[in-house]
Amino acid sequence: MADDEVELGEGTDGAEGAPEPKKSGNGLIPKILKFVAIGLGAIIFIVTIVFITFGFLNGSGKQAAVIPQTDSYAAIKPVYATYDGVGTIMTRTRDPTPYNVVANPILEYDLNDNATQAELIGRKTQLIDFFRRYFSSKYQTELGSDNEAKVKNEIQELLNTTVLDKARVRGVLFTQFDLFETQ
Repeated sequence: MADDEVELGEGTDGAEGAPEPKKSGNGLIPKILKFVAIGLGAIIFIVTIVFITFGFLNGSGKQAAVIPQTDSYAAIKPVYATYDGVGTIMTRTRDPTPYNVVANPILEYDLNDNATQAELIGRKTQLIDFFRRYFSSKYQTELGSDNEAKVKNEIQELLNTTVLDKARVRGVLFTQFDLFETQ
Protein backbone atom coordinates (compact mmCIF):
# COMPACT_ATOMS: atom_id res chain seq x y z
CA MET A 1 0.00 0.00 0.00
CA ALA A 2 2.86 2.33 0.63
CA ASP A 3 4.02 1.81 -2.87
CA ASP A 4 0.67 2.76 -4.31
CA GLU A 5 0.08 5.85 -2.25
CA VAL A 6 1.92 9.01 -2.67
CA GLU A 7 2.57 11.06 0.35
CA LEU A 8 1.59 14.62 0.39
CA GLY A 9 5.04 16.04 0.91
CA GLU A 10 6.65 13.96 -1.76
CA GLY A 11 4.97 13.92 -4.89
CA THR A 12 4.83 14.44 -8.43
CA ASP A 13 6.20 17.72 -9.46
CA GLY A 14 5.59 16.84 -13.03
CA ALA A 15 8.77 14.91 -13.28
CA GLU A 16 7.11 11.53 -13.18
CA GLY A 17 4.98 12.11 -16.26
CA ALA A 18 1.75 13.38 -14.76
CA PRO A 19 -0.02 15.55 -17.29
CA GLU A 20 -0.22 19.26 -16.49
CA PRO A 21 -3.57 21.00 -16.94
CA LYS A 22 -3.85 22.91 -20.23
CA LYS A 23 -4.24 26.65 -20.09
CA SER A 24 -6.78 27.50 -22.72
CA GLY A 25 -9.34 30.29 -23.33
CA ASN A 26 -11.98 28.49 -21.28
CA GLY A 27 -11.71 31.10 -18.52
CA LEU A 28 -11.89 34.10 -20.90
CA ILE A 29 -15.47 33.63 -22.14
CA PRO A 30 -17.08 33.50 -18.68
CA LYS A 31 -15.18 36.66 -17.71
CA ILE A 32 -16.44 38.52 -20.81
CA LEU A 33 -20.01 37.33 -20.19
CA LYS A 34 -19.76 38.46 -16.58
CA PHE A 35 -18.73 42.00 -17.62
CA VAL A 36 -21.46 42.17 -20.29
CA ALA A 37 -24.06 41.05 -17.74
CA ILE A 38 -22.87 43.67 -15.24
CA GLY A 39 -22.98 46.37 -17.94
CA LEU A 40 -26.52 45.41 -19.05
CA GLY A 41 -27.68 45.31 -15.45
CA ALA A 42 -26.27 48.79 -14.84
CA ILE A 43 -27.95 50.19 -17.97
CA ILE A 44 -31.32 48.67 -17.05
CA PHE A 45 -31.01 50.05 -13.52
CA ILE A 46 -30.14 53.56 -14.73
CA VAL A 47 -32.96 53.64 -17.31
CA THR A 48 -35.45 52.47 -14.69
CA ILE A 49 -34.38 55.19 -12.25
CA VAL A 50 -34.62 57.86 -14.98
CA PHE A 51 -38.16 56.80 -15.99
CA ILE A 52 -39.32 56.71 -12.39
CA THR A 53 -37.83 60.15 -11.70
CA PHE A 54 -39.36 61.78 -14.77
CA GLY A 55 -42.70 60.11 -14.12
CA PHE A 56 -42.71 61.41 -10.57
CA LEU A 57 -41.73 64.96 -11.52
CA ASN A 58 -44.07 65.32 -14.48
CA GLY A 59 -47.00 63.37 -13.08
CA SER A 60 -47.58 64.30 -9.49
CA GLY A 61 -45.01 67.01 -8.81
CA LYS A 62 -46.08 69.23 -11.70
CA GLN A 63 -42.65 70.77 -11.79
CA ALA A 64 -42.43 70.93 -15.56
CA ALA A 65 -40.69 73.98 -16.96
CA VAL A 66 -43.03 76.73 -18.11
CA ILE A 67 -41.70 79.36 -20.47
CA PRO A 68 -43.24 82.74 -19.75
CA GLN A 69 -44.99 84.34 -22.70
CA THR A 70 -43.54 87.80 -23.07
CA ASP A 71 -42.87 90.05 -26.01
CA SER A 72 -39.32 88.79 -26.34
CA TYR A 73 -40.55 85.17 -26.62
CA ALA A 74 -43.58 85.84 -28.81
CA ALA A 75 -43.45 84.29 -32.26
CA ILE A 76 -42.82 86.68 -35.08
CA LYS A 77 -45.48 86.56 -37.78
CA PRO A 78 -44.02 85.84 -41.21
CA VAL A 79 -44.23 88.38 -44.00
CA TYR A 80 -46.95 87.63 -46.53
CA ALA A 81 -47.91 89.07 -49.88
CA THR A 82 -51.25 90.89 -49.86
CA TYR A 83 -54.20 91.13 -52.21
CA ASP A 84 -56.32 94.27 -51.89
CA GLY A 85 -58.37 93.94 -55.08
CA VAL A 86 -61.63 93.28 -53.25
CA GLY A 87 -62.06 96.96 -52.51
CA THR A 88 -64.60 98.45 -50.13
CA ILE A 89 -67.63 96.33 -49.25
CA MET A 90 -70.79 98.16 -48.15
CA THR A 91 -73.77 96.17 -46.91
CA ARG A 92 -76.19 95.82 -43.98
CA THR A 93 -76.41 93.31 -41.15
CA ARG A 94 -79.39 91.00 -40.67
CA ASP A 95 -80.56 92.73 -37.47
CA PRO A 96 -84.23 93.85 -37.25
CA THR A 97 -82.87 97.39 -37.34
CA PRO A 98 -79.93 96.80 -39.70
CA TYR A 99 -76.48 98.19 -39.10
CA ASN A 100 -74.36 99.41 -41.99
CA VAL A 101 -71.09 97.59 -42.56
CA VAL A 102 -68.23 99.22 -44.45
CA ALA A 103 -65.20 96.98 -44.78
CA ASN A 104 -62.07 96.95 -46.89
CA PRO A 105 -60.53 93.47 -46.58
CA ILE A 106 -56.94 92.61 -47.44
CA LEU A 107 -56.05 88.95 -48.01
CA GLU A 108 -52.62 87.62 -47.08
CA TYR A 109 -50.97 84.75 -48.96
CA ASP A 110 -47.50 83.23 -49.25
CA LEU A 111 -44.79 85.39 -50.81
CA ASN A 112 -43.92 84.59 -54.42
CA ASP A 113 -46.98 82.33 -54.78
CA ASN A 114 -48.01 83.36 -58.27
CA ALA A 115 -50.72 80.69 -58.50
CA THR A 116 -52.54 82.10 -55.46
CA GLN A 117 -52.18 85.62 -56.79
CA ALA A 118 -53.60 84.58 -60.16
CA GLU A 119 -56.54 82.76 -58.55
CA LEU A 120 -57.37 85.73 -56.30
CA ILE A 121 -57.31 88.09 -59.28
CA GLY A 122 -59.41 85.67 -61.34
CA ARG A 123 -62.00 85.29 -58.58
CA LYS A 124 -62.31 88.99 -57.74
CA THR A 125 -66.05 89.12 -58.42
CA GLN A 126 -66.65 85.94 -56.40
CA LEU A 127 -64.63 87.39 -53.52
CA ILE A 128 -66.66 90.62 -53.52
CA ASP A 129 -69.88 88.60 -53.52
CA PHE A 130 -68.55 86.36 -50.73
CA PHE A 131 -67.75 89.32 -48.46
CA ARG A 132 -71.08 91.00 -49.20
CA ARG A 133 -73.01 87.80 -48.36
CA TYR A 134 -70.87 87.11 -45.30
CA PHE A 135 -71.43 90.50 -43.67
CA SER A 136 -75.14 90.62 -44.56
CA SER A 137 -75.69 87.20 -42.91
CA LYS A 138 -74.30 88.36 -39.53
CA TYR A 139 -75.80 90.25 -36.63
CA GLN A 140 -74.21 93.41 -35.23
CA THR A 141 -73.14 91.58 -32.07
CA GLU A 142 -71.28 88.97 -34.14
CA LEU A 143 -69.32 91.66 -35.98
CA GLY A 144 -68.45 93.84 -32.98
CA SER A 145 -64.89 94.74 -32.11
CA ASP A 146 -64.86 92.04 -29.40
CA ASN A 147 -65.21 89.37 -32.09
CA GLU A 148 -62.77 90.74 -34.65
CA ALA A 149 -60.30 87.85 -34.37
CA LYS A 150 -63.14 85.34 -34.62
CA VAL A 151 -64.52 87.08 -37.73
CA LYS A 152 -61.07 87.07 -39.39
CA ASN A 153 -60.53 83.37 -38.65
CA GLU A 154 -64.02 82.47 -39.88
CA ILE A 155 -63.53 84.42 -43.12
CA GLN A 156 -60.15 82.78 -43.70
CA GLU A 157 -61.60 79.30 -43.11
CA LEU A 158 -64.57 79.91 -45.41
CA LEU A 159 -62.40 81.36 -48.18
CA ASN A 160 -60.01 78.40 -48.09
CA THR A 161 -62.77 75.77 -48.02
CA THR A 162 -65.59 77.17 -50.15
CA VAL A 163 -64.40 79.95 -52.46
CA LEU A 164 -60.81 79.20 -53.43
CA ASP A 165 -59.72 76.10 -55.32
CA LYS A 166 -55.95 75.73 -54.92
CA ALA A 167 -55.01 79.06 -53.37
CA ARG A 168 -54.70 79.39 -49.61
CA VAL A 169 -55.29 82.60 -47.68
CA ARG A 170 -52.93 82.88 -44.70
CA GLY A 171 -54.61 85.83 -43.02
CA VAL A 172 -57.33 88.47 -43.32
CA LEU A 173 -56.73 92.13 -42.50
CA PHE A 174 -59.03 95.14 -42.66
CA THR A 175 -57.86 98.62 -43.60
CA GLN A 176 -61.39 99.76 -42.81
CA PHE A 177 -64.07 98.02 -40.77
CA ASP A 178 -66.90 100.28 -39.68
CA LEU A 179 -70.15 99.15 -38.17
CA PHE A 180 -72.74 101.84 -37.51
CA GLU A 181 -76.46 102.13 -36.98
CA THR A 182 -78.73 103.03 -39.89
CA GLN A 183 -80.39 106.43 -39.60
